[in-house]
Amino acid sequence: MKKITISILMLFCFLSSAIASDGPGSPTLNTNPCLDVIVTRTAPLLSFKNAEGGALPRTYEIELDLSESFNSPSLRKFGIPENTGLISALKIKKESPLIDKKSWNWRVRAIDSAGRKGEWTTSKFYIDSESDDSYSGLQRVYPISAKASSGSNPEFLIDYSDSGLNSQWRASPPGPQSEWIELDLGEPKEISRIWMLSGFENKDGWLTDFHWLTSNDGESWKKINDANISNSNTYRSIIDIKPYKARFWRLEITKFTGYAPALNEVMLFTSGQPEIQNIPTTPYVLVIGNQRNGFTFTRLKERIAELAPQLTIIQIPFWKANMAMFNALPNKPFAIILSGNNADYNKLPMFEYNGEYELIRQAPIPILGICAGCQMNAFAYGYTRVHSMGWSDISAMEIEQSRSKINIKIKDPILENIPNPFIAPEVHGWAIYSLSEEYELLAESDYFQAIRRKDRMRYGVQFHPEIKVSYNQAVPVLKNFLKMALERAKK
Repeated sequence: MKKITISILMLFCFLSSAIASDGPGSPTLNTNPCLDVIVTRTAPLLSFKNAEGGALPRTYEIELDLSESFNSPSLRKFGIPENTGLISALKIKKESPLIDKKSWNWRVRAIDSAGRKGEWTTSKFYIDSESDDSYSGLQRVYPISAKASSGSNPEFLIDYSDSGLNSQWRASPPGPQSEWIELDLGEPKEISRIWMLSGFENKDGWLTDFHWLTSNDGESWKKINDANISNSNTYRSIIDIKPYKARFWRLEITKFTGYAPALNEVMLFTSGQPEIQNIPTTPYVLVIGNQRNGFTFTRLKERIAELAPQLTIIQIPFWKANMAMFNALPNKPFAIILSGNNADYNKLPMFEYNGEYELIRQAPIPILGICAGCQMNAFAYGYTRVHSMGWSDISAMEIEQSRSKINIKIKDPILENIPNPFIAPEVHGWAIYSLSEEYELLAESDYFQAIRRKDRMRYGVQFHPEIKVSYNQAVPVLKNFLKMALERAKK
């Protein structure tokens, strides 16, 4: 037995030495900002997944440039140590902001303690600091059907209940260079923005050259000049057009990467304000569903009804939320609760959340955000304040002894009747990485778990107080919030 133990130790030492002798690998730039996302601050936080291999400790070289060759006068260089855990990050200082309304290339490579350098990993993002300042003024238009020149399941293109956005239409190979998809809106409707999403794991199937056409009879087609795209090199497209009114909308694809063009989703938008109906005259809670389809991920509405049966609950999808909608309500809610969601943000048209950001920043009533709703409190003050953690925290999959404990840092009425530390259900792969100056941390585990705004009743909890499981010690959070909000409304 002693010989076996020694042999195992020697093998471990040999493997460790071999890994270290190879030098560091490459970091992964898929936490935030991911490829081609829109960054909403000129002093963003740039986070990435740490490299593996090489001799510890590792450090990182980071370069940003307006040029893809990283040799222009705008080149900026940084060096940072590796953070503990899976993620490291560079914070651009407010005193030296990046240029707004520009596409920035960035690359990162690891350096181990022996001075060996890994390979560069490169990505890019676009900065538009005004893009999330206010409600987009856009609402969804739902096609009644979709068809394609070839391939199967074109209906996947308009399946907005696919929260993970993993289903896909792909043309049949080997086919002609030109393929098309066609959407039928049922009647002529005015469209002013088109959102398109391709596969995000690699470039296979990305559309390079394409254009949109419209028709009212499905036979005679008119090309949209604003939607004629060439040399595209991204998996996500936001196309703003002069408003066109038509029943049929056709995408013609003339060039693509890989063996056949593919798309995960196409969404059309029209200008306008949503109508919210059946508003009660009695006190009520407004629940905002943050799932891709406007639902709440968990049974949030039902759980609120169980904990406070005397309350009326109105639920709306997140894309209908904004301050103009709130101000038009004949009877205002006494509180708002923001739900979770289970999609990666880099796959979403994030401009749909602008109205929710407005409510977080301006609404004069208490707000509680749960899971993704918690993250919205950070998104409202900068898109890169939230990032992919590099792993998923799903407490239901863990044995009781290994579930993370959450430590309360600041006592607050919303955390009354909760032990310190406590355990609560977790179901997420993203978390807040950095808080704006308006917020402070109330509780944490290995990451931010509960936050509050300093000057008004705004809360966010990363865990799920509404999930009914035996180990949930955070149920009082929901009760406490509703009690506090009701008491405030009576004053």
